[in-house]
Amino acid sequence: MPSFDAVLAAYRDLPQRVCSLMLSTVAGSGQPQASYAPYVIDDSYQIYIFTSGLSAHTANLHATELASVLLIEDEAAAPQVFARQRISYDCRAALLPRGTDAWEAIADRFEQRFGDIIAMLRSLEDFQIFCLSPQGGRFVMGFGAAYAVDPQHLDQLVGPPQSGPDNAPN
Repeated sequence: MPSFDAVLAAYRDLPQRVCSLMLSTVAGSGQPQASYAPYVIDDSYQIYIFTSGLSAHTANLHATELASVLLIEDEAAAPQVFARQRISYDCRAALLPRGTDAWEAIADRFEQRFGDIIAMLRSLEDFQIFCLSPQGGRFVMGFGAAYAVDPQHLDQLVGPPQSGPDNAPN
């Protein structure tokens, strides 16, 4: 079992190693919908996604202001596909108003991370930026090593490892 410091370092590193997240939202009819989105994350663990207003998940975020996100280690990088490192967060979603300083600053961060495609997306009026604010979460380091994310201090984990379904193979 790795030290708690090693686990915490892995938790803090994973959002920098992956560029997209799995996004789960719910339609007004109650139908769950899964998608993905490239993202940027700030130092306070606020997650930002740049989405098309034509997508189902954007409509769902407007309607419910709720999302679940999964950041997961690439299969090719994982020593064991059944025990990929992953972070799941339950989030509140808020739209950043287009044309504000905050919107422009986050769009700049997208451009720094993802390059020239963002200049084109910025010009499309239907593209919107949502802030996904984690309300809590879970980091799975591997088999038998799942940790709760401290909802008051999102850069911290609550140890020791928790038992539960995330510790078992999927």
